[in-house]
Formats: sequence, C-alpha cells, structure tokens
Amino acid sequence: MALQPLPDYPWDQMAPFAARAKQHSDGIVDLSIGSPVDATPDLIRRALADATDAHAYPTTAGTPALQDAIVGWYAERRGVSTLTPANVLPTIGSKELVALLPFMLGVGEGDVIVHPRAAYPTYAIGAALAGAEAFPSDDPAEWPANTKLVWLNSPGNPDGRVLSVDELRAAVERARELGATIVSDECYAELGWDAPWDVEAIPSILDPRVIGDDRRNVLSVYSLSKQSNLAGYRAAFVAGCATLIARLLTVRKHAGLMLPAPLQQAMVTALGDHEHVAEQRERYRVRRDILRPALERAGFRIDRSEAGLYLWATEGRDAWQSIERLADLGILSGPGHFYGEFYPEHVRLSLTATDERIAAAAERLSASA
Repeated sequence: MALQPLPDYPWDQMAPFAARAKQHSDGIVDLSIGSPVDATPDLIRRALADATDAHAYPTTAGTPALQDAIVGWYAERRGVSTLTPANVLPTIGSKELVALLPFMLGVGEGDVIVHPRAAYPTYAIGAALAGAEAFPSDDPAEWPANTKLVWLNSPGNPDGRVLSVDELRAAVERARELGATIVSDECYAELGWDAPWDVEAIPSILDPRVIGDDRRNVLSVYSLSKQSNLAGYRAAFVAGCATLIARLLTVRKHAGLMLPAPLQQAMVTALGDHEHVAEQRERYRVRRDILRPALERAGFRIDRSEAGLYLWATEGRDAWQSIERLADLGILSGPGHFYGEFYPEHVRLSLTATDERIAAAAERLSASA
C-alpha cells in the first residue's frame, strides 16, 4: 500500500499566536512544545566529548556497556530486575520508534492500532505510515478484534495521567486476548507529582506485578530527553519481549538506524547517575508549584497532570479561545485539538521554560484574574 497523504504538521498553526505573544512588552513565554531549556549535565557532556574518536561504525544493538546500563537502570529505577541484553535496544530518540514501530512489526492495512484518547499525535501518524487504522480508546473492553498494536502512555502526554498496576495489567490481559502487541510509552516516569506518585515509583508495564514473568509481546519505551536534558542527543531505548526486540534489531540493521557511538557512551553515563535526574526533577517541581496556582487564579481548572512535564488545563471554552487569551498575555501553549477530538476545551502548558520565564508567566496570569 502506497503512503497516503499525511496531515500538515500541527504546530505550524501556532505561528500567528507565537507572533502575537512575542509582541508582549516583556517578551514571549513559550510553554508550547516542551523542549528542554536547562543545560545538559557536565558529566554527560564530558562523556560525549571523551568518545568523539568514533572512527568505526557503531553497533545497532548498542555497546555491551550501554546494554548493561539500560538493564541496570530498569532494575534500579523501574523495579524490573530480570532483563538481559537481549531484552533491550537503543533508539534514535523515541519519536522515530513510535512512528516506525507499526511498520517494523508488520502491522498494516486492515489492522487497528489503539492509542489513548488524549494522545501524542505520532501514535496516529505511525498508523497512517503503516496503512493501519488508529483507534483512540482508554477502555480495553472497546478494543476491536482486529487490534494488532496497543499504545499506552503513562505518564501521559498531554494529560499527565498515570496508569496503576491494575490498569496496566488489565490492558495487557486484553491485548493478549486479541493477540496484539502492547507497548507503553513511559518517557516521563521520573516526574511524579501528586500522591501517591510524589513518593511511589510510577509503575512500568514490565513490572512483574503487571506481567509476572511473561514479557511476551510487551514492550516499554523510554527517553532521556527530559530527565537528563538530552533532547538534542536523541537518546532513547525500548525494552521487553526478546522476540520483538530481535525483530526490531534486524529491521534497524538493514535500515541503518543506529545511535552514534559518542551518544551511546553519553547514555551510559546518564543512566548511571541519578543525582542529576533528581536535580532536574526538583527544577520542574518548583516551576510547577509556581505555574499551577497562577493558572487556577486566572480561571483555569487543572485536570489530571499528576505526573509528567505538562499542565492540562481548561477554562471551559474552546481551546483556540484560550490560546488567544494566553497569547495576549505573551504566553504560548498548545491546544487540546492537537491531541485528538475528545478535549477541545483543554490547553497544554509545558514546564520547560526558565525559572525567570515561568515567574513572568505566573505574574501575567495572576494580574489577568
């Protein structure tokens, strides 16, 4: 099946609102895309620099050191202690994996790909690239018989929703009834805010409380973009079912999808140091604690948002009207329309702005109340 026309890139629609926000006398506060603004930690930058004599081709599977670092990270940070190097694979960021996974797994015409109702748009784009049908649903009972791939996202983008162990287990059980692969996008798992996730670890789909000792057709995706400020490095990985990992490895070898060697070494360092992650999490917590009450004073209600990098907010009217109001305050956010058809009155605001810009946004919002 030939590739069908894809929709325009949604963020292009924000250009006039960005121009409007930039006219503010104190400048724009960009809370839209969610691109990190804080520096990449020095220890990671040094690891990258020390590995720049990269004269040989890198390995698609990842160096043994990187494989061991991913395995160790899952054991220490996600409560998943039974992985081996055969269960993990580095990727060039997580977005390319999300977009290409259906194709790489052989999902295609006549198949259904389930994704959350409030969803990162690339899940649906991946379905379109493979010629499959995207089906937004948060209820496993709704998933149709021809479902071949299920995407979960916990913590969710845009809504910050966290799936409990019971919810993850129910999703896995339903996917197995359907004979479908199930994949959990868990890129914000270190950023839990509201109880119980302020003290408890956010569960992974690979947690033995979810799947026992059976990883069959189950995958977890993770990225270091946010917790380590490595968005520009494109540093991510997938873990889980060894059979699926082997298939992905073969496809990626043929396609030349391999992470550059210096970045692999930088990932080893990033995965082995948890102090910089805690420091970055604290930066986001402080910004969230400033921005959230200011939004509420300005008439917004915050829904979900118990974890992750965003505040999912509504003032009870169409999101484009809220986008316009915020742009007049010099604040750029993202409309719920970009994340499916179910939340047309919500906007997404990122915590990825400097302390000074977050404070400026809070002051403007409070003044507008």
